[in-house]
Order: sequence, then structure tokens, then C-alpha cells
Amino acid sequence: MRIIAALIALWAVSPAGPASAQGYGSIGTGPKLGELEIKAWQPIPKTKTAVQLGADTKLGRELRRQVMVRLSQRGNAVGFSGSNVMRLDVSYFDLQGGNSRGYGELGERPAYAEPGSNPFLPVPANPIGRNTSRTPSTAGPTLRVSLSLYSVDTGKVLWSATASCRTQADIAQRAGEAMINNIFDNADKNRVGDAGCPL
Repeated sequence: MRIIAALIALWAVSPAGPASAQGYGSIGTGPKLGELEIKAWQPIPKTKTAVQLGADTKLGRELRRQVMVRLSQRGNAVGFSGSNVMRLDVSYFDLQGGNSRGYGELGERPAYAEPGSNPFLPVPANPIGRNTSRTPSTAGPTLRVSLSLYSVDTGKVLWSATASCRTQADIAQRAGEAMINNIFDNADKNRVGDAGCPL
């Protein structure tokens, strides 16, 4: 009897068990570069919404302002608290290392940041560079914007959107605003489409 109970327990936690049938393997996937994807389990409710940044950077703050503008245009009250929270994650990276400001060590100012904006805490200067034995990425500098709306009461994710663009550091904010505008132009339906990247 113990053997049967042990086999049932192993089957329940194995990759072939019930969890894989629910489609959890696709959580990390997202749209292709230059596209956006919206998953609307329900339309964005017309309730007070707080917009929260995943990482506090100048670019993130500027794009949060645009998200707040677009939410208020939809009729949502926007503030630092609310029954729903929209989390904004902004990431800009250049895998080719083509940055003239020497953004090659941890703790330095990102390429898109203005002098004196959001100083970082000092961290060990670990060099980050290409491994010369590998072929460099041809993707170029990339900006990715992810939004997730969840209910404070239940913790349930109600809506999410992800978009990415190939863009240079000097127009990263403009590219981010274009992606956010494209997301909110038709935000209440599931869709995959063009991210609206500037040329």
C-alpha cells in the first residue's frame, strides 16, 4: 500500500502530471521582437489603479507617467493606492556593447539616463563584456515593456501586456511611449500584433 501511495505522490509532482496539462510551460514565452501581446482575462476595470515600477529608473518613471495618462484617459482614477495594481517592468539592454558611455560595468549610469539622474548605489565593478569565442548578437539594443494588472484583494492577474522594440538609447523613451500607446489603443481584447516601434 505504501508503494502505491508513493507512486501516486511521484506522479502528482512529475512533469507529466496535472501541472503540465494546465499549460504552465509557456509562462516565459512572449511576443517576437517588434510585436506586442495582450492577454485580457477580463477588460481593465474602471477602478482606481496604482501603477508600480519593477525597478526605479528615469526611463521607467517616464514610461510610468505615460501609462498613468493612458489609464486616466480610459476613465480610471490613478494613484499610489487602489483596488488594482498595474506593475510596469521596463528593461533596456544592448547585447552588442555598442554604447559610447562605457556601460560595461555594474553600477554605472545607463545609456538613456541624463547626468545626475537616479544615482545607483555603489556595487563591485564586475566587468561585463562579450565572450570573443561566440558570435555577437545581431538583435541590437532592445527595449522591453511588460504590464501586469492584478487585484489587491484576490492577487489574481486580470490583464497583462508585453511589447519589445529594437531601439537606440537616445530614442528609448519615445519607443516606450509608442509601445504603451499601441497597447492602450485596444487594450481590452487578447491580441498579438505590431508593437508600433519608431523607425
